Amino acid sequence: MTRLEALEEYSRAQKQAQRSYREKIMDGQYPYLPALDDWLGKTSVEAQLPLGTIEIPLELVTGTKTAGRTAAFAANFMPLLPASSEFASKWVTLCQAHMEEGIHDPIRCYEYLGHFYVQEGNKRVSVLKYFGADSIPATVIRIVPPYSEAPQIRMYYEFMEFYPVCGLYTLNFTQEGSYARLQKALGKAPGQAWTDDDKADVVSLLNWVKKAYYAHGGEHMHTTAADVLLLLLRLYKLENLKAYTPGDLARAIDAIWDDVLALERPEPVTLSTQPAAPAEKSGGLLNRILPNKRAAGPDHLKVAFVNERTPETSTWTSQHEFGRTQLDMVFEGRVETVAYHGAEAGKNADDLVEQAIQEGADMVFTTSPKLVGASLRAALRHPQVRILNCSVDMPYASIRTYYTRVYEAKFITGAIAGVVSRGDRIGYVADTPTFGTPANINAFALGARMVNPRVKIDLQWTCLPSDPVRHFTEQGITVVSGRDAPSPNRPSREFGTFLIQPGGTLVDLASPFWHWGQFYENVVRTVLDGGWSRDKSGTDGRAVNYWWGMNSGVMDVLLSRELPHDVRHLADILRAGIISGSIDPFACHIVAQDGTLMNEGRTGFSPEQILHMDWLCDAVEGHIPGYEELTEVARPMYRMQGIHRDLLPAEKEADL
Repeated sequence: MTRLEALEEYSRAQKQAQRSYREKIMDGQYPYLPALDDWLGKTSVEAQLPLGTIEIPLELVTGTKTAGRTAAFAANFMPLLPASSEFASKWVTLCQAHMEEGIHDPIRCYEYLGHFYVQEGNKRVSVLKYFGADSIPATVIRIVPPYSEAPQIRMYYEFMEFYPVCGLYTLNFTQEGSYARLQKALGKAPGQAWTDDDKADVVSLLNWVKKAYYAHGGEHMHTTAADVLLLLLRLYKLENLKAYTPGDLARAIDAIWDDVLALERPEPVTLSTQPAAPAEKSGGLLNRILPNKRAAGPDHLKVAFVNERTPETSTWTSQHEFGRTQLDMVFEGRVETVAYHGAEAGKNADDLVEQAIQEGADMVFTTSPKLVGASLRAALRHPQVRILNCSVDMPYASIRTYYTRVYEAKFITGAIAGVVSRGDRIGYVADTPTFGTPANINAFALGARMVNPRVKIDLQWTCLPSDPVRHFTEQGITVVSGRDAPSPNRPSREFGTFLIQPGGTLVDLASPFWHWGQFYENVVRTVLDGGWSRDKSGTDGRAVNYWWGMNSGVMDVLLSRELPHDVRHLADILRAGIISGSIDPFACHIVAQDGTLMNEGRTGFSPEQILHMDWLCDAVEGHIPGYEELTEVARPMYRMQGIHRDLLPAEKEADL
């Protein structure tokens, strides 16, 4: 390249700088490069850590270390000074060197919150950015900010913990826990270092995803290309994605676009805590002319249920089957239902969901969290089919999820247990520490303590290798909250809240009850009357999780005939209060096991806080087990819905 040609390149770069300058001024923004020292002068620094010489992404080089050269560049790092200046002459010389032999000398810079600020080598950065280079060698010092609960700082500390594993700055996420989820999606254990091949594969795929994502307008969105890559990796294996053409990736991103938009929200999942209001009928003249006109909805629906097990081997499945038959009765002639049993994730689940759709299903309910992957993949193939999965806290807008507020029923059964128990110790059997389980335990304990302030809840887990009922018997505990539903291989009375009589006879007292038929009726009715979109709380693009309680009729408490009249009366008062909203189980003084004051009692918790509880109140004796303590049978469910699922070690097989 001749010097004249290099001068022409400088002129073009200068025009880009002038355009950027004008745009920033018009938008009321600072038009030059930001200086790191200006920011650090207003905040404290925890530490400065030398990282050595590494390859850094040029797109993350966003400013200078000091203010000395700030005005020489526009905010896009293009040169502003006249072509006759000494600055321009040096830029032109670097331009020639880059075209003839490349720029290899590392720059010196500081990294702060994932961005780089140049101390030495600004013109090298400018030239390489002008020619569209991806990276530059740099000797880097990391500036570590003090830890705080601010989301940006929390995310940065997650990144710093993960950086030694991958050694990459290109992976920028917006959701906490994403680095652990990426490690898991790649089939690696926490802390397992990436090989050079791993890095090359991920960087190459990320670059292709970025191009496809930016073609969708992603360059102007808060959600990053790394966020989109992680979404894809949770649906497709890395080896499959590596074989995708640019067109394949564009179609894959188009298919998950609703899920991408959900990530744009600060909270990607919205909890729908009660059914949508019925559609309003047309009024006035139109109503008189068309008195039978309904809101726009289908005249007929075929609804499929895909179950993990069969009604004969699973009480859970039989309860959903009973709910399915309610649809047949309530919507006779308008709704047709069909059930598919024995769906196993990673084996035949995808085939069964696909079969249901091919056989005409307009709506599909998959009744186990383990079937969420099959549900998602079917939703991507068939966006016109309404697909719902029985699980909670799944950030996917292409499907909807559903469960119930069991803690409301547990609060009532806890009060019953507190009254019936002759001692100050009550047993509690929990299954697995999944979302909502700590809330159920705490609500039961608070209900019991409401009627007996001295009570202690002895917590045992079926996911651990022990026999809870034998333990309670040995401890002299006579009132126990057991499994929430009978199990085919357990004694028929060993569920709900029960009394252990002398000699070992079990007498049931009360039990939570899922009225799945009412849930399915409510959801299907919203589809038939054209109100499906009303459940999206203004269609804000977030993933929708139905989390309904006793006020919707989908959750209740079955009371035994053995209960004394006064105890039944207390249960009825609590039930009516929860349904009306006048009683909130968590609107009281609550102290955690470690002595932390969790609530002063003036108000309760938000639905999100309740669902994501990972602590126990001081009335509970016991602990929340970690993944390594669980039995092999319990681990798959924890991987799907465990309260700390994003911190788990990876498995060879994909969870979805």
